[in-house]
Amino acid sequence: MPSTALRNRISGQVPLPASTLALVLAGGNGTRLGDLTRWECKPALPFGGKFRNIDFSLSNCLHSGIRRIAVLTQYKSQTLIHHLEGAWSFLPRALGEFIDLWPAQQRLDPDWYTGTANAVFQNLDLIRARAPRLVLVLAGDHVYKMDYRRLLAQHLQSGAEVTVACVPVPAAEAGNFGVMTLGANGRIASFVEKPSPAQLDTAGRETVLASMGVYVFNADYLYERLARDARSASSTHDFGRDLIPAAVNAGEANAFAFTDAAGKPGYWRDVGTLDSYWKAHMELLDGDIDFNVFDPEWPIFTNARQLPPAQVLSVAQPGVMSDSLICEGCIIDSATVNRSVLGPGVRVGEQSMLDQAIVLPGARIGPRCRLRRVIVECDCSIPAGTVIGEDAAADAERFTISPAGIVLVTGESLSRAERQVA
Repeated sequence: MPSTALRNRISGQVPLPASTLALVLAGGNGTRLGDLTRWECKPALPFGGKFRNIDFSLSNCLHSGIRRIAVLTQYKSQTLIHHLEGAWSFLPRALGEFIDLWPAQQRLDPDWYTGTANAVFQNLDLIRARAPRLVLVLAGDHVYKMDYRRLLAQHLQSGAEVTVACVPVPAAEAGNFGVMTLGANGRIASFVEKPSPAQLDTAGRETVLASMGVYVFNADYLYERLARDARSASSTHDFGRDLIPAAVNAGEANAFAFTDAAGKPGYWRDVGTLDSYWKAHMELLDGDIDFNVFDPEWPIFTNARQLPPAQVLSVAQPGVMSDSLICEGCIIDSATVNRSVLGPGVRVGEQSMLDQAIVLPGARIGPRCRLRRVIVECDCSIPAGTVIGEDAAADAERFTISPAGIVLVTGESLSRAERQVA
């Protein structure tokens, strides 16, 4: 069977997705998630029970026909590497398709990655070797479903050097995103990364237009801009703070509005804080959002664990479960589970109660526990009779609590609480 490159030469043209190289940025430290990213990076965090954050961007690439993908890693990457090797090593390299891991190697710079643009710059030799026409830059920690072919097609039609995908977000959250305004023909008129209130007037505005962290560049333009940025002593070497504003000022940047089939803003969530991570899980349980992980036409690929079916026991008394996602390998013993997401291998002891809880894979919850509005770390073991989420003052003495009152429960915080009692 001829290779992809040979088939393209025979046909006389290169299909747009096949001429695109996708770069998934997965090296961030994830400090806004506190101890949840103590041992692993954000893209490796479980989401929706059985998935990991990075599965969404990678699945989007495959459904969009993009089969040349590099994942750029740096901090705490071992869990991510293990996941990618187990779940994403099936593309046939003999046909020119791959999902490669590109760790920080100091190839062109003696330092580790100092920003998102610097991460790409330090891998320019690897990018050039693949000779892409377009370079698609993605984040590895966003939850959404998007056909990138529409983005690529609009980019070429616009004549822009770079196109930035965007969605409306609440004006009150503007400081968490790159915020833009548009001019004629979809050109970006202004762009400010994570603006302060003084930089952006949101009075009377319910929403602002935010960058999704999804960029498509003409390859030659990206090479030139990265080289120029690397020579700038005043640059932070970041796409949102440096490269995109420079392209906007030069009139070279276009916007792509991410919409669903009905023309409404598409579902996209940055799950980089405890509150956004918890809220996005709760949205999975709502029927009124346009995001469906059960869609057979757009499955989210991930690592299939060899676990038995979930088991619900009624030994001491009948349990009650409602509006929840229960993954394979779970054992729930006479417990009440309401509006919660339980990852693979979770065990819940008898007469325990979970309400609006995210319980990550492998966690153990003892008998007679009451947990409300919590995130429970992977493999965490919660002692019998533990109550969390009912007394904010008591919780604050033991655990990290988000601005919205979500309690993060980790093995370290439980050990610390035990030491305080002793």
